Amino acid sequence: MNRTMITATNTLAQLQKQMDMIANNMANIDTNGYKKRDATFTELMYQQFDNQRRDGAEVGRLTPNGVRQGTGARIGQTQLDMTQGNVKQADRPLDTAFTKEGQLYKVLVQTGVGNEIQYTRNGAMYLSPVGENEVALVNADGHSIVDANNNPIYITGEAKEYNIDSSGQLSVTMTNGTLQTFELGVVQVNKPQFLVSKGNNLFGLPENFAELNVGVDEILTDMVGPLRGEIGIQSHALESSNVDMAKEMTSLMNAQRAYQFQSRAVSMADQMMGLVNGIR
Repeated sequence: MNRTMITATNTLAQLQKQMDMIANNMANIDTNGYKKRDATFTELMYQQFDNQRRDGAEVGRLTPNGVRQGTGARIGQTQLDMTQGNVKQADRPLDTAFTKEGQLYKVLVQTGVGNEIQYTRNGAMYLSPVGENEVALVNADGHSIVDANNNPIYITGEAKEYNIDSSGQLSVTMTNGTLQTFELGVVQVNKPQFLVSKGNNLFGLPENFAELNVGVDEILTDMVGPLRGEIGIQSHALESSNVDMAKEMTSLMNAQRAYQFQSRAVSMADQMMGLVNGIR
């Protein structure tokens, strides 16, 4: 296999990953609160061949001295885009939308090793029966929405009215006239690139904090105490995804053209090797 084929095949695998990411963005265009990811490429290691023995032979050259031969490109980073999506009106009082960027709800998820706090931008909440005359506040997948102290929210009794204010306080008016209040768990993400996608529109924290040289407090901030006033929530509304279909289609076509170019390079290299091997 010659150098051209190695370079092309290295890049082909990375372009396939980019197209998979674009396809995932397009598939979630109607997912509430979905945040798209963008891929950026970087060059793989290259070798430099000095084709002139003396620097004086390169006088007047406009490009850098020598010939650089690369080995392809790879995805250097996948960036999570936390820009605000469009807010659309909804009829349910438990449908909410964040009006400030970088804020997420806390969700208690049951994993194979226990319970784990994960995070979502999807503000659609539901009620799930957990006992006699008691319901829990959950997301669409049945995972508990937790309060500011990471405790599941349970509403006891027969509710008459639900209201969520701009600071994330859930007020439940009961049929007997009493009032139950809960502070929804909300975090502000400071470094979204450290969040790990967990599936089902949920994010989690990385496990290798020592390797990343970063702490939990640097990645996100719990919105508790005086910080509750900085939360921006709109009730009777849902946030759309921030996926721009026209932009994603353009990126997909560019990636497909690059993929075709690299495939063509492999075919041409194979033809050249065939010609060389056919020489008698």
